[in-house]
Amino acid sequence: MARTSTIEKLPQDILDKLQELLRDPRVNQLDATARINAILAEQGHDKVSKSAVNRYAQRMAKVGQKLQEAREVSKMFIDRFGEDQTGEVGKLVNEMVRTLIFDITLKMQGEAIDPDMAPELAKMVKNLGDAMNKLEQAAAINSKRERELKQQAAEELAQAAEKQASTQNGSITPEQLRDIIAGAYAR
Repeated sequence: MARTSTIEKLPQDILDKLQELLRDPRVNQLDATARINAILAEQGHDKVSKSAVNRYAQRMAKVGQKLQEAREVSKMFIDRFGEDQTGEVGKLVNEMVRTLIFDITLKMQGEAIDPDMAPELAKMVKNLGDAMNKLEQAAAINSKRERELKQQAAEELAQAAEKQASTQNGSITPEQLRDIIAGAYAR
């Protein structure tokens, strides 16, 4: 069974500061360790080792890399199929949640995760799935509303253009068309 990292035992405000330092490209790990140890000493806590900070930084880099990859996959998917593919995005998200569950299961079998944490992890994954479902539903509602608004705007523009054209023997100048469009979107 894996021990809890000394970094993960840090008070939340100090952990937040460490994460901020590790994200700052101007601060190297040695400086981050020194700054955090100064804060810890000030508050009467034990110091953290350079190797603990390094292991934590590597884990955070892996997490960051996975998040970046997920963003790139999502962007590629949306670029390829358009933003209006809410059902397809939902399938992608579902696959990501399945992969996450699979990864957690493998880690539990390899004892990288405390078996006592399994119920809590299962609850977190369930909550994640529920949240993703709600996000997909909200995206579908937003997409539908956007389509309705575009349709309504197109109808209003067509009516305004027809009205203008009927007063001028069926023709509209480009300037008049621009005025109609500007008027429709000025509301």
